[in-house]
Order: sequence, then C-alpha cells, then structure tokens
Amino acid sequence: MKLRQIAHSRTGDKGNVATISVIAFDERDYPFIAEHVTAALVAERFRGIATGPVTRYELPTLCALNFVMRGALGGGVTRSLALDAHGKGLSSALLDLDLPEPPRLADDGR
Repeated sequence: MKLRQIAHSRTGDKGNVATISVIAFDERDYPFIAEHVTAALVAERFRGIATGPVTRYELPTLCALNFVMRGALGGGVTRSLALDAHGKGLSSALLDLDLPEPPRLADDGR
C-alpha cells in the first residue's frame, strides 16, 4: 500500500531546509502512520538529497507529522540550480512510500 492512500502531504522551504508534513486523511490512521513513517525511514528515502539530519515532529491533534530535512535544497532557492529548488516534489516522493496495509483498511473492506 502507498502512503498516499491514507495521507496527503505539503512541503515548505527555508534556505537549505525542506519541511514535509504528512497528514492523515482519517484520524484512525494517524497512529499507524506515526508508527511506520519514522525520521530514519524518511532520511533513508531521501539519502543523497538531505545531507543533514532529519527531525520528526508529531502533531497528534492535527493527525500530522512534520519532517525537517537539513541540507536538502542544494544551498537554498537562490543558490541552487535544481529544477525543483523549493523541494515541492519531495512530498510526492514521500507519498509514494510503500507501507504494510493497516488492519483498519482490511476491516473496512477497502
């Protein structure tokens, strides 16, 4: 199952730092997302892109996780020659992550 089936995502940028928020569509899926989408997994997913640490912040009231990836934007928008200098495509890349199917989805008959 792809993460995009149970969550959506937004990205932001500030200098050489990219942020990616992952927000559960259904609050019942937030604990599953929080268990499986770790800072280590995100760091591995973006190895070669994020040269610094990846930090995860939990926002349970919003059913969201926010990942801060340092050194992910080639020096920042004004210094980078990357086609996606703002890192907006990072959210799509994260949502393409393969996860096991949550038990709730099997129970719902999805």
